[in-house]
Amino acid sequence: MSQTLIELQGLGFAWPGHPELLDIPEFRLQRGESLFLKGPSGSGKTTLLGLLGGVQKPGRGSIRLLGQDLAKLSASARDHFRVDHTGYIFQQFNLLPFLSVRENVELPCRFSRLRAERARQRHGSVDAAAATLLRHLGLKEELLQRRADALSIGQQQRVAAARALIGQPELVIADEPTSALDADAREAFLKLLFAECAGAGASLLFVSHDQSLAPLFDRSLSLADLNHAARIEEN
Repeated sequence: MSQTLIELQGLGFAWPGHPELLDIPEFRLQRGESLFLKGPSGSGKTTLLGLLGGVQKPGRGSIRLLGQDLAKLSASARDHFRVDHTGYIFQQFNLLPFLSVRENVELPCRFSRLRAERARQRHGSVDAAAATLLRHLGLKEELLQRRADALSIGQQQRVAAARALIGQPELVIADEPTSALDADAREAFLKLLFAECAGAGASLLFVSHDQSLAPLFDRSLSLADLNHAARIEEN
């Protein structure tokens, strides 16, 4: 089995009527690797994450996740592939406020039979998987039935991480999830996140502008260096 989870080759993307925003000759993320990707404003971070999730298609080149070229899939197929194999932790967490903590965590399993089956195989049931993840991430059991909008920022962060991890997706993408936390809370959360990714065998792509976190990861890169279009814009 190949050890490469993500492989980009000759990737280019431009919005209609605008100069090329992304020009990435080559990039790889290995299975089980944790990568810190520094993504300053204007570096193309949001667009790259959309391409990795199959929300957009590249103008040229290929994006392979688990050997599947996302550009060759229909929009519907890309949506299914994303929910089966990728978990997201958004900067604003994007929890559904009217659902309980447990219901938010279990959402991916409602849309992905694969992740629901993986959760059942590993934990016995989807409910048990959600409860176990939340406990490992430091959330008390009595909060499971509480509405998501009644939680603190730190608690919402843990719920968002559990939702991304449930059902063992091969890739977890975290987009500035620690920006609202102080230094001690950031490091404590990252240790929990690393442990859960390792337990699930997931690769972690962590995007942030906070360079102080980089030494905690297996590898670090700057998107401004990776993206040749950003270099041209700076000159």
